[in-house]
Amino acid sequence: MVRPSAKRRAVGFVTRTFEKSERWACRVLGVSRATQRYASRRKDPPELVKALLALAEQKVRRGYQHLHLLLRRKGHLVNRKRVYRLYTEYGLALRRKKRRQRSVASPRVRHPRATAPRELWAMDFVSDHVVDGRRFRVLTVLDTFSRVSPGILVEPGISGERVVRHLDEVCAEYGYPKAISVDNGPEFISNALDRWAHQRGVALHFIDPGKPTQNAFIESFNGRLRGECLNANWFESLAHAREVIAEWWSAYNSARPHTSLGGLTPLEYERNHQTQLRTPTLE
Repeated sequence: MVRPSAKRRAVGFVTRTFEKSERWACRVLGVSRATQRYASRRKDPPELVKALLALAEQKVRRGYQHLHLLLRRKGHLVNRKRVYRLYTEYGLALRRKKRRQRSVASPRVRHPRATAPRELWAMDFVSDHVVDGRRFRVLTVLDTFSRVSPGILVEPGISGERVVRHLDEVCAEYGYPKAISVDNGPEFISNALDRWAHQRGVALHFIDPGKPTQNAFIESFNGRLRGECLNANWFESLAHAREVIAEWWSAYNSARPHTSLGGLTPLEYERNHQTQLRTPTLE
């Protein structure tokens, strides 16, 4: 099916190329002149446009599908097609880097997916710097089932002992996981973390060296942290970085809907799962 806008462009092209009238071009292409001269009178609600532009300004690294979910959550009864049209019409589309095609010599190793909260966590590091050039590190932790991030730590440097203390603080509120997936960084292969895992009954799953895709959930989380928070802000000091990152982390857990979770936030998804487990089934 050819869209009316495409038909109108085709008529314009034929008219200019062959220097013929619009009537002749419509007759040759089989296009109704009423279609050719139709001008839409539809007006988008100004409050919808204003809300979309405001969200796009706040969420500079989010696409139209995410903005559509946020608009629906704010009470705007709008379908995804209209959001996409406005998204492109106002030039809000993101520019994405082209990825080079690479051949895969061997199949990727995939760990079994978690089927419940606290079954498998993932942990990794991200680094950035404040305006005077001093660097800091961010320890990220993620529940791979619910996508809830139980904790995030921002420090100038993070040793294996500091990782252990942070995990104890996080687990005191969320409970201990059965396993944690990590890479082969020095903080994760340290004696401190190995001793902590043995004493707490937590298994450590180490991915293969140079295979970050085996820890895809935390890599995706770190990408969102980088794109939506770290790259979008200038940090005046370590205290300022902690404040901004903590605000983003809180919004990620409680206010950021995920398409992979059916449009729910991580905390909503986890609560729904717990509610379904408590609800008795009728046979």
